[in-house]
Amino acid sequence: MDRPKSAWREAVSPRDFPGLVAFWDMQGRGAARGATAGEAYVLEERAGTVERVLDTGAPFGAYAAHVREGQYFGIPRSACDRLDIHGLDGHLTVVAWVRRAQTKHGGCEFLAGQWNETELGRQYGLFINIGVWGGSDQVCGHVSATGGATTGYRYCMDGAIGSTPVPCDEWHVVAMSYDGIQAYAWLDGLLDARPGVNPYPMGGGLHDGGPKGSDFTVCAVDRSGEMGNFFAGLLGGLAVYDRALSPAEMWALCTPMPS
Repeated sequence: MDRPKSAWREAVSPRDFPGLVAFWDMQGRGAARGATAGEAYVLEERAGTVERVLDTGAPFGAYAAHVREGQYFGIPRSACDRLDIHGLDGHLTVVAWVRRAQTKHGGCEFLAGQWNETELGRQYGLFINIGVWGGSDQVCGHVSATGGATTGYRYCMDGAIGSTPVPCDEWHVVAMSYDGIQAYAWLDGLLDARPGVNPYPMGGGLHDGGPKGSDFTVCAVDRSGEMGNFFAGLLGGLAVYDRALSPAEMWALCTPMPS
């Protein structure tokens, strides 16, 4: 039986803002979860069945996707051209509604984007718990202008890192944006500012991975020749825009309905 409407649920819909590429409310079940607004892109299960579970805090209905460590979704690059955001005009926002769980691997947790480290196909990626610039459990909006490592470093170091750890076992809204000049990391509708790294300055636009670039993946990323950086927990919704949302829009997406 479906539960009553949660007071946590958003006051506005992700559909209400221009530039929406795709929005998944995670209410469906099965091996392919189609977007419920924007382009009809389908998230394909790539490592076993992702269970749909009842949760009283789920933001867009009664259900959320229960992603167990090692599971993830993907869309072939050739099937999601509007998610291939790159170049000087490659502006974007990625928003995820999550209830994070502790992972066994204890490392970086990838949420969504086109970010293939193995093939030097980095473009953009929303992470939690990435060890760039001393980060740990904060939100990271990773961006790359070259697809490879940052000059002088072993890995890509370009990304906005928030200052506030994202707790486990609580619903939160985590997001990244990029406006062609700076990357931003957001937590629960607010810029989680951190001097020098959020906002993070990076002009020059985003890398163009070309035909052999990264797929769009959710809850895992291709690195070191295999999938990893798994996220574990509940995924209640995911939205991607082809522009950087304003602070007011980010806040509106996270404002609870009156009880």
